[in-house]
Amino acid sequence: MKIKDIEIKGYAALAPMAGVADRAMREICVRYGAAFTVGELTSARGITLKDKKSASLLSCSEKERPFASQLFGSEPEIMANAAASALGFNPDFIDINMGCPAPKVAGNGGGSALMKDPRIAEEIVKAVVNAVNVPVTVKMRTGYDGEHINAPELAKRCEAAGAAAVTVHGRTREQMYAPGIDYKTIAAVKQAVKIPVIGNGDVSDGKSALYMYSATGCDFVAVGRAAQGNPFVFSEINAALSGKSYKAPTLDERFSVLKEQIRLMEKYKDPHIAILESRKHTAWYMRGLEGAAQLRRMCGEISCFNDIENICEKALEQNKDMW
Repeated sequence: MKIKDIEIKGYAALAPMAGVADRAMREICVRYGAAFTVGELTSARGITLKDKKSASLLSCSEKERPFASQLFGSEPEIMANAAASALGFNPDFIDINMGCPAPKVAGNGGGSALMKDPRIAEEIVKAVVNAVNVPVTVKMRTGYDGEHINAPELAKRCEAAGAAAVTVHGRTREQMYAPGIDYKTIAAVKQAVKIPVIGNGDVSDGKSALYMYSATGCDFVAVGRAAQGNPFVFSEINAALSGKSYKAPTLDERFSVLKEQIRLMEKYKDPHIAILESRKHTAWYMRGLEGAAQLRRMCGEISCFNDIENICEKALEQNKDMW
């Protein structure tokens, strides 16, 4: 797949996840086969006001490319100015969020709220495209609610405004993250536009990635929650789509990657914040293990890196006969 002149190699990208898919996680996922990454959701208004947190969310390294800075907002001029400022961090492309269901985003007219006003959404895309010299992509949902499934219409407007690709999460804003995916609407988007369409939602392994491709005809897939504690999912998907066998990592390998990810978090952000955030990441790495409930409780009490090592040792001991 190509996003304008950017060659995307592989079969699956790491979807943006605010407060989760930070620089450390993105680098690890690329190592295990993520074809490109998208930064954490960043406020366009915050960028224009030179907010330090917004600036930190835009930073990227060579190890996570191709990389997109993802912006949200509801005003074309502010979005354009923010996109131009984001170029100072050298992203490979700019992604406009029209899918976030969070009240603090959609409640202020950004994210999925833009699906209620396709005209403004189109103006935003046009303004951003005119403001930057890199490709512009759009992340959307199938619609705002079940009565207004308008992703095909919105995708056509985005394409007309100059968008280079669209990602469609197969649920409405009203549905948030459940129930199952609306594959038919993603397929309808693919039929409506000539630009690449990326299918998103419930892609959790090789089998589900294959189904997303076959059910929708999409050009690519994006993986979000399934990559939490499992960067190896990209290796599995790449193997499945290329007809190769896949060997899951051993528990030792899994925990080695966990500890490296937390060390990178400590390097890239305030170490105290990194340790607090490590609680959820460590808990995700414990999924599916014997004694997972107890291990998760221990994760909630992590206060230093040594706690993570102790949790891994306990998990290995409890699961030595299974792995």
